[in-house]
Amino acid sequence: MYWMYAMIGLALVGLYYFQNNDQTRQVDWTEFEKAALAGDVEKISVDMSNAQAYGFLTEAGAKKLKFDMQPGFEGQKKIETTIPSPDKISDKIEGWNNALVAQGKPTIKVSFEKGSDLMRIFWAFGPILLIFLGWYFISKRMSGGGAGGGIFNVGKSKATVFDKGNGTNVTFKDVAGLAEAKVEIEEIVEFLKNPQRYTELGAKIPKGALLVGPPGTGKTLLAKAVAGEANVPFLSISGSDFVEMFVGVGAARVRDLFKQAKEKAPCIVFIDEIDAVGRARGKNPSMGGNDERENTLNQMLVQMDGFGTNNGVIILAATNRADMLDKALLRPGRFDRQIYVDLPELTDRMEIFNVHLRNIKVSSAIDIEQLARQTQGFSGADIANVCNEAALIAARNNKNQVEWNDFMGAIDRIVGGLEKRSRIITDEEKFSIATHEAGHATVTWMLQYGNPLVKVTIVPRGRALGAAWYAPEARQIIPTQALLDTMCGLLGGRAAEDVFTGQIGTGASDDLERCTKMARSLVMMYGMSPKIPNINFNDSSGQEYGFTKPYSEQTAELIDSEVSRIVNEQYERAKQILRSYAAQHNQIRDLLIKNEVIYHDDVKKILGPRQWKSRTDEIMELNRKEETKIADEFKSEHPALPSSGGQSSDTGSDDDGTPPPFNK
Repeated sequence: MYWMYAMIGLALVGLYYFQNNDQTRQVDWTEFEKAALAGDVEKISVDMSNAQAYGFLTEAGAKKLKFDMQPGFEGQKKIETTIPSPDKISDKIEGWNNALVAQGKPTIKVSFEKGSDLMRIFWAFGPILLIFLGWYFISKRMSGGGAGGGIFNVGKSKATVFDKGNGTNVTFKDVAGLAEAKVEIEEIVEFLKNPQRYTELGAKIPKGALLVGPPGTGKTLLAKAVAGEANVPFLSISGSDFVEMFVGVGAARVRDLFKQAKEKAPCIVFIDEIDAVGRARGKNPSMGGNDERENTLNQMLVQMDGFGTNNGVIILAATNRADMLDKALLRPGRFDRQIYVDLPELTDRMEIFNVHLRNIKVSSAIDIEQLARQTQGFSGADIANVCNEAALIAARNNKNQVEWNDFMGAIDRIVGGLEKRSRIITDEEKFSIATHEAGHATVTWMLQYGNPLVKVTIVPRGRALGAAWYAPEARQIIPTQALLDTMCGLLGGRAAEDVFTGQIGTGASDDLERCTKMARSLVMMYGMSPKIPNINFNDSSGQEYGFTKPYSEQTAELIDSEVSRIVNEQYERAKQILRSYAAQHNQIRDLLIKNEVIYHDDVKKILGPRQWKSRTDEIMELNRKEETKIADEFKSEHPALPSSGGQSSDTGSDDDGTPPPFNK
């Protein structure tokens, strides 16, 4: 509203500088002539264009004509009349002056002015013009500068239109991984390119597809690829573009969007973040509901599958909050398909790394598969950030190419935060942190389902004073023992403080939070408690229970006791492991205090090989055996080559034309 305050301020300034304090009275010619002959007029201003004469009165003349004579009034008193003949007014004034001279009175000063026609037009039509300009400016502001502008276009859709041959620069080749999602999306594009192939068999083209998945997994990227690949018009809009403060605007924009789509059919409409407008009716967080949002949703439901037809228009939408969408929006006939875009698996992450590393100068020794294993649980956006951050770190260190350490530093930076070596830590705190992190490493190493250790550090990063990095296993189904082992590993740090220092600190708050949530999920969601078996108290839709609990007070007490029992059992288990391997734990702690960072091989030298090998360990061992076998076979076939020539080459040959020993 600052623009409105500015207009009010300018108006006040104009009134201050241009206000006219003069007192003017309209009189006839006879009265004007009488005042002039009586000596009451000291000056006459004649406007020749308007045939008007203005007589400026003396103080005595103003009193005689009964003008307002309040003290402090600085304006002039004057009388105004229409002159009978502009050509002879000078003769009249000369006669008046002669009469005044004969009476011994001062003569009248005369000035002749010719008014401007432009100024008269401005004063006549200026206020009206200013009103229209102000109305136009306000209408532009209300429409938000939308398409066409003007207050009457506030209900127009703000969709970005990509016509035929004018798509985005993104294609399906730029979308790595997401094999199943790409198949369904490509089929939708094929529906519009070759509809006869399906309609000849009596099939109906789906009306909509909903892309669902966590943030950063590539939902919007898939839509951009559709816009780049489809040879049909593509309309893109955000769900928040429908929500406005004006009543009825959202519904009007929905109607206008589908009107554009029908005119351009066959075409694709993409609505990003549809949960902004498609939230379940009557379930809004604002308690009282939002009629405007619900009206917009009702209009969208009607347009997608109402009484009218929508032939040739396919709706794509993306959201990461599908549980909050209205059920009427998700039924077949509106969104016939729900395409789940999940976090990428190992092979998907390898493909994503290959896409983002195309324009980055990477060392030939980089193992893409190992990078993918180090980024378990990362989304596509996270991997893109890792590649960019690694390039920034390499450039910061004046390197010619991005090396393995740069990628590890980038992963640490993204997961743990910025390294803070300037943080002041006392020797006592350093000892406690090293004890805590060595406890995590020792306990996890001795557990069957413990994740493979990558490194342990006591260098502060972000809000953490230390961290242990693991390469989690990609499991589809997690057994009970795996959850218990994870909880035991989380409690290993607190248990080590208790066992080896005799006192506990506040550094384990995050571990305790994660452990407690996992124990509560084990009891309330997975039905793994022996006292409350096979019961799930969770509502994944978020619409069933509201503010009520689906269990009694007695069950709530039982849940609390079971959660406490599970956590305490795993805490005692962690303490027992640490007591059994106290010497090894102390060696890891002392090495951490000395080096600040230790790696998998350092822990392996102290604790020995793991009793239970994970799938990651087995795959890495198989890779090492396969590499050794290939290298030995190559050396036996090329005995003349030096044994140290093991550098890989992208071109497949060395500078002298000899192929390299072996390319990892």
